[in-house]
Amino acid sequence: MPAAAAGRAADLAAVPVEAFFGRADMTQPLLSPSGRHLAFLRVLPSGRNALLTLDLHNPQSLQALATFSDADIAGVHWAGEEQLLFSLTDNLADRGGRDAAPGLFSVGRSDGQPPRVLILTQHLPAIRYSTGGVERRLDPNHRLLFVPQDNSGEVVIGQLHQGATDLISLELLRLNLQTQRTRRLDFGAPGNVNRWWFDTAGEPRVAEVLASGRVQVHWREPGSSTWREILNVDRLFAPWSPFAVDAAGTLYVTHAQGREGLRVLSRFDFAKNAPAATPSVEVPGFDFRGGLVAEQTSGRTLGVRALTDGETTVWSDPGMKALQAHIDNILPDRVNRLTCRNCASEARTVLVQSWSNLDPGTHYLWQGDKQRLVRLGRARPGVDPARMAHLDFKRIKARDGRPLPMWLTLPRRADGAPPPPVVVLVHGGPWVRGVVWGWHALPQFLASRGYAVVEPEFRGSAGYGQAHEQAGWKQWGQAMQDDIADALLWAADQGHVDGTRACIGGTSYGGYAALMGLVRHPTLYRCGIAAAAVTDLMRVVEGGWWWRDDVSEESRRYNIPATVGEATADADMLRQNSPVLQATRIKAPVLLVHGARDLRVPLVHATDMQKALRAAGNEPEWLLFDDEAHGWRKPENQQRYARELEAFLARHLLAGPALQRQP
Repeated sequence: MPAAAAGRAADLAAVPVEAFFGRADMTQPLLSPSGRHLAFLRVLPSGRNALLTLDLHNPQSLQALATFSDADIAGVHWAGEEQLLFSLTDNLADRGGRDAAPGLFSVGRSDGQPPRVLILTQHLPAIRYSTGGVERRLDPNHRLLFVPQDNSGEVVIGQLHQGATDLISLELLRLNLQTQRTRRLDFGAPGNVNRWWFDTAGEPRVAEVLASGRVQVHWREPGSSTWREILNVDRLFAPWSPFAVDAAGTLYVTHAQGREGLRVLSRFDFAKNAPAATPSVEVPGFDFRGGLVAEQTSGRTLGVRALTDGETTVWSDPGMKALQAHIDNILPDRVNRLTCRNCASEARTVLVQSWSNLDPGTHYLWQGDKQRLVRLGRARPGVDPARMAHLDFKRIKARDGRPLPMWLTLPRRADGAPPPPVVVLVHGGPWVRGVVWGWHALPQFLASRGYAVVEPEFRGSAGYGQAHEQAGWKQWGQAMQDDIADALLWAADQGHVDGTRACIGGTSYGGYAALMGLVRHPTLYRCGIAAAAVTDLMRVVEGGWWWRDDVSEESRRYNIPATVGEATADADMLRQNSPVLQATRIKAPVLLVHGARDLRVPLVHATDMQKALRAAGNEPEWLLFDDEAHGWRKPENQQRYARELEAFLARHLLAGPALQRQP
C-alpha cells in the first residue's frame, strides 16, 4: 500500500469500534395525538433505556416516565394524550427467543404514578410492578395487536393458543386500560386465525389462517357481522396477500406482476375476487414494500411509503407533498420521513426522522407555526458522517444472465491509491432483502479499516421480484453461491476492489454461504467468517431428536422441502452442499463464531464443523458467546466480534501472496 493510502487508512482506523457498535442513543420518537408531546427512548449510563416525554411548548419539561434495571422498554404507543403503553425486552441478553412474551404496561404522562402492568412478562427477570389499585393482570400469552384512536380507552389484544403444528392462533379481545377488564370480540370469525388486519378504527376486517401448507383469507366488510372466504390456496403460491384496510374500508393487497413477478399494491376487487387490474402503487425494479400513511385521528390516507433502494414517500395530500419538498431542500441527499399531527393545518407539527448512508439518523421537529426546523437529537452521536463511507446500489448480470442486485461500500482513500482488499458480506435468511440504503454498522466499520464491502442480493433474496426469489429454491450452495462469486468478480473487473485479496463472511445463511464459498470457489477467497452458520442441510430439513431448534413443524413439512430440499429425493444434493460434509475441500483459514443459546441454528452446527475442519487438518479459529443466541445483542460482544474480525482479516487479507483468481 502506498504511503499516502496507508496514512489515510490509519487515520480512518482511529474511529473507535464503540462508535459503530452499541445501542443507539435516541430511538422510537413518537408524537402524541395532538402533536404537543414527544415520547422517545434514550439509553442510560447503565446500558438500559428510559421512556422520556417532552412538552414541545416547554423545552424544560423533559421527564422520565419509566426505566428498569433488568429490562428494556420497547414497542411504545400513545393511547390518547395522557397515557403511554409499552412492552419489555432484554437488549443485553439474547435468551434464544424466550423473551418473546413481552408483556404490556401503561404509564401516565403527567400523573406521577409508576408504570402499571396490564399483561405479565415471561422469562424476563422479576420486576416490581405497580398495580395502580387494580389486581387484574393478563397472562403472558397475550399480545397487543392494535391501538385504536377512538377515545374509547380500549386496545385490541390477542390471546395466543398453540396449534398442533406449532402455529400460533390469536383470539381477539378488547382490553379496557383503566379497569383492566377484557371483552371478547366475537364476530363469528373462522377458528385458528394466525394474523389479523384492522381498519383505522380497530375493527377486524381480514383474518388469515395458515394450516396444512395452505393459506385461507377471510373478509368482513364494514357494517357486516359475517365473514366470507376470499382465498384458499397453497401458501407458497398465493396469488396475492392482504396488506392494509383504510378508513373507508378499502382492502389493499400486494401481488406479483410482469415477467419478474414484482409485487405491486392494488385495491381488491370483490366483484372479481381478485386485485384490481390497475395497480395503485408500483415500484419499477423492486417489490412494493412500505405502508399507507394516514392521519392518526381521522384515519384519512395522506400518502404511501415505499422502498426502492431506499425509502421514499409519495404524498397524495398537497400540503404534505409541498412540505416534503421543502424539508428535502433543507436536508438534501437524505431520506426524510415525515410524521404529522394536525396534518391539514399550516400550523401542523411534524416529526422528521432523517438519515443517509453516512448518518445513522438525526431527529428534527418541524414547527409549522414558526416555519422552522429544530433538531431534537441524534441516534448515534459518536458517528461522524464526514468519516463514513458511501454505499451504492448496483444492478449487474449473473453468469447465466439473471439480473443481480448488489451493494458496494468503498472506503475513503487517497487519489491514485490501488483498489482496496474486499470482504464479501452475505446476508442471512436467505429469503429476505439484505440491504436498504442507509447507514449500517458492520460495513461501515470494515470500510473504516480500509476494506471494501460487497453485498450481493443473490437469487433467493426477497424484494426484487418473485422470479428472483424462487430462482433460489433448492439452490443452496449452487446458483445462489455463484451469484455471490459473480458480484465479487464484477467489482474486481471494474477496478473497485482487489479481487486477489478477498474474504467471504456472513451470519446464519450468510455463514453457510461463507463456508460453501470456500468449497465451491476456493481460488476466490483467502479466508472465511462463518457466524451462526448452518453447516448441515439435513439437520435443517429433518430436525433432530437430541437437539432442538425453533423451526415449526408446519414450516418443516411444507416450506423447507420446496425451498431447501426433500430429505429423500434430494439427499445427494443436500449432502454435497453441506459444509460439514465437505470440510476436506476447505483449505483457507476459517473463523467460526456462534452463540451457545442459539435455537435458530443450534450450536451443534458449529461444533461439528469445528471437528470436521480439525480432522481435515485445518484448525479453525473459534469464538463462542456463552450469553448469546442467534446474533449478538450485548454491545461488548458486538465490539469483541468486530475486533476479532479486524484481527482475522489483517492476518489473512493484508499479508501473504495474492491468489490466482479463477471463476
